Amino acid sequence: MSIFNTGINLLNGNKVVPVFLTISNDYAQYAAASISSLMKHANPNRNYRVIIMYDRLSLPNRWRLRNMVSKNVAIEFRKMKFNLHLQIIRTYCATKTGTGDFFSKTVYYYRAFIARLFPQYEKAIYIDSDTILLDDIGKMFDIDLGDKAMAARIDPKVTNVPEFKGYVENALGIPASEYVNSGVLLMDLKKLRKLHYITRMTDLMKDYDVSLVAPDQDYLNLILRGKIMPLDDSWNLEPTKDLPKDAKLLHFNLFNKPWHYSNVFCEKYFWNAAKGTGFYGDLQRTKKNFTEEMQKEDHEKVAALIAKAGELAKAKKPIIKFEDK
Repeated sequence: MSIFNTGINLLNGNKVVPVFLTISNDYAQYAAASISSLMKHANPNRNYRVIIMYDRLSLPNRWRLRNMVSKNVAIEFRKMKFNLHLQIIRTYCATKTGTGDFFSKTVYYYRAFIARLFPQYEKAIYIDSDTILLDDIGKMFDIDLGDKAMAARIDPKVTNVPEFKGYVENALGIPASEYVNSGVLLMDLKKLRKLHYITRMTDLMKDYDVSLVAPDQDYLNLILRGKIMPLDDSWNLEPTKDLPKDAKLLHFNLFNKPWHYSNVFCEKYFWNAAKGTGFYGDLQRTKKNFTEEMQKEDHEKVAALIAKAGELAKAKKPIIKFEDK
């Protein structure tokens, strides 16, 4: 076991609540705030294990994250090693995003490896690094999935933005009312292993060399259509002026991040969590150094993403055909 892995019940996975994050150096400071919020709301009578799947995560960043452990929240690091599936994903990302950006994009796909790489767990949670817990994540872990392989929230951006709605329904062939956001997932790992999820995803990448709007999320929705249980909205809420009283998890999704902009809705929850980490100064500097030019580029990326969805929404039939085997 690596000196960076510390905590309890490493092998007896059914006695802990395993929570996965996938990061690189670019996401370490945000993940720290997310982990801090998880620890703040963790049930003191339960054990939790935060598993960080990474590539290009520096030694100092691993030390700082490792030092966040508490009496009942352990941290484990797993570096992604070369394998055929990962090579297919990296090749896909390189051709679709350019060589300068593909490593950071590849990180998004690491969640697809969880079931295969961690056979000791039957069930697990995945959260994006731009999330903040407002309640005990163990409550989500206790949700009964029944015969479903996963639970996730129906994506509000798809139901509310016409271009995204048209893209999902026309280019992917999925009703907008069924398309989920992949930033917060409750996973039945046994079912995902039986479905050979990672193999099915990389097969689609090879068979259909298409540029998608949200590839990792799109593939998840295609492969698991009919096998996903809608997760209560409270477990994946985007910041809003009037936050519901039952909010359990905040997701600073896509752009308008509190570490880039001022006066972001619900930013106090992020900064309160960040104060409990060794990354607070880094986050303050990140915000200070986020220039007007960077803000302009941020808004241009949003516009480009919507425009791309609008173009692909013109498809007369789905651009990917997935047949459940």
